[in-house]
Amino acid sequence: MKYSGVGGQAVMEGVMMKNEDRYAVAVRKPDHTIDVKVSTFKETIKNKKLRRLPFIRGVINFIESLILGMQTLMYSASFFEDDEDEKKKKEAMTQEERKAQEEKEKKQEKAMMGGTVAFSVVFALGLFFFLPYFLSGIFHKVIASDTVIALLEGLIRLAIFIGYIALISLTPDIKRVFMYHGAEHKCINCIEHGMELNVENVRKSSRQHKRCGTSFLLIVMLISIVFFLFIRVDSRILQLVLRLLLIPVIAGVSYEFIRLAGRYDNWLVNILSKPGLWMQKMTTKEPDDEMIEVGIASVEAVFDWRKWQKEENV
Repeated sequence: MKYSGVGGQAVMEGVMMKNEDRYAVAVRKPDHTIDVKVSTFKETIKNKKLRRLPFIRGVINFIESLILGMQTLMYSASFFEDDEDEKKKKEAMTQEERKAQEEKEKKQEKAMMGGTVAFSVVFALGLFFFLPYFLSGIFHKVIASDTVIALLEGLIRLAIFIGYIALISLTPDIKRVFMYHGAEHKCINCIEHGMELNVENVRKSSRQHKRCGTSFLLIVMLISIVFFLFIRVDSRILQLVLRLLLIPVIAGVSYEFIRLAGRYDNWLVNILSKPGLWMQKMTTKEPDDEMIEVGIASVEAVFDWRKWQKEENV
């Protein structure tokens, strides 16, 4: 299996696929047709040398993935937000009024996206980093070893992460997102295993992939245990500050591992990738054929898979 260079994510009733600086969002609309939008992603940092630096590129990639994820999620959601009354009002508007309304909506969307990203970051830090730290601190009364406390904190963090995924997977909307997530992985696996990209071949492809964002987040959790073992300061406030400062470093290291796992296929990499692949059994579900069609439409909008397979002799 060779690395195709294409990657993506699931959105509301759709799939986003990214190839270099171009990305496509394919959405199954309420009328069951597929809408495909191709765009160019504007990099947050233009310096090419900085973007190629190991570990630094992981932090940049993580931030940009978060931004792109929010943009595509809000775009896909827009197909299901307007009710019939709103649609009729827009149809009744003049061209100038419609343009002004669209500008207003764009500004509101940017403000909403900024607020959502900020809230998501704070929520994730609180739930997956601060909460485990404070919960593990309860055991200081009965456990004297800082090493054991740090390990306990890591185990609590893993339990909260797995429990959170398990909980949200019970909701119908998230179940469908996880099905589209499965379609995304199946499409990429189909291409990288040298098969023609069609519904039948995608259906029999694996829904697990070593470059998945789920694997990245799990690796972050595991690597954080190792990093936090070496924080040896008495001040609890300083301990929290150091944890915050180490998060970009942990993200950078985790990215390098995921990148390595995506490019190489040997027994060591496969063993180290197992936890992430197991986790994907929760975050991906088997898609139906309509979802697979959406995934295929998204891939073909930004990636010439036939040319790639021919050049790589896959």
